[in-house]
Amino acid sequence: MTRSVLWDSSAILALLDADDADHARAVSTARAIASEKRPSFITNYIEAEAHGLLLRKLGRAIAMQWLLTGGLPVVRVLPEEEQRAKAILARYTDKDWTLCDAMSFALLEARRIRRVFTFDHHFRQYGKVEILGLTE
Repeated sequence: MTRSVLWDSSAILALLDADDADHARAVSTARAIASEKRPSFITNYIEAEAHGLLLRKLGRAIAMQWLLTGGLPVVRVLPEEEQRAKAILARYTDKDWTLCDAMSFALLEARRIRRVFTFDHHFRQYGKVEILGLTE
């Protein structure tokens, strides 16, 4: 899985919402990931977060269509990764990271995945990964 790319909910929203400020970058980044033939996935936590985000921003129809036909494999966060996520949150009390963010961090560490497609600056704060999409 080391060549894989974790897609964050912020990238999914930017890709699907033509009015999103990051839409053009999201399209370009998604094309680059596809051209490099990098396996892409989301976690079960990101799936839930993205569905809620799409529901609020783009409505029920688009949220449901994405949920049923999103096309990205869903990787389940393991119990030990869940425990590591809670430890990450306990350690970095000065950060406003969500549990979903921490689940991503823990999974990325445990599975030695180094690339994330995101527009969420929390991934930059955490470090340890190459961020696709988000610019300085």
